[in-house]
Amino acid sequence: MNHVIVRTGRGPEPEILAALAKYGVATAHEAMGRRGLLGPELRPIYPGARIAGRAVTVLSHPGDNLMIHACIEQCRDGDVLVVATTSRSTDGMFGELFATQLRYRNVVGLVIDAGVRDVADLTAMRFPVWSRAVHAQGTAKAVAGSVNVPVVVAGQLVHPGDVIVADDDGVLCVPLADAAGIVEAAARRTESEEAKRHQFAAGVLGLDLYGLRSTLERLGVRYVNDIEGTVASAKSVISATEQS
Repeated sequence: MNHVIVRTGRGPEPEILAALAKYGVATAHEAMGRRGLLGPELRPIYPGARIAGRAVTVLSHPGDNLMIHACIEQCRDGDVLVVATTSRSTDGMFGELFATQLRYRNVVGLVIDAGVRDVADLTAMRFPVWSRAVHAQGTAKAVAGSVNVPVVVAGQLVHPGDVIVADDDGVLCVPLADAAGIVEAAARRTESEEAKRHQFAAGVLGLDLYGLRSTLERLGVRYVNDIEGTVASAKSVISATEQS
């Protein structure tokens, strides 16, 4: 097998990253036509982090973090490190010392389809990580892999240079070619949601705003009165009155 470290400047403009970080995973996912999500098994190690960055991808052997070491010099401001393994792994392949190196290079976070450790230190550093597992199991540095090649992470194909968006709702991959269009679609969706929010706050029901009553009717859903419950309730009131 050929193992490579690809040097590439492929990636989005900073303005696109800032916009997608602002809109977040759920809005961008809907704007993409409900595509691009990585599996829900990837969870943040602490709540509240929200990032978007250029994907720098790593393909590693499970239980071996040699290629994470090899990839760091390929990282630049605003990147997200995206690590996949050639087979399923939960070993703690990443910790605080890696994060210290990445923080120096202004890398904004890590998405890893394996384990992470030193969680207390990473949380104190406020270095965002989304991982499959938290596991103290150590790893070797002996098996070759590749950097900046297409990888599959939690069921989603990620190309180097794609945009990774991550927050408490999960992780999303936005293909680089689609990123500018997704920003525009997310802006329209956000504006529409704000208008709906005002209507819901004023008492409007989603059933009416979305025209869902006709959908219920078409699907054969009927409204019926709970006659027995009404009668029982009336009897209870009469009984209470008589006792008083």
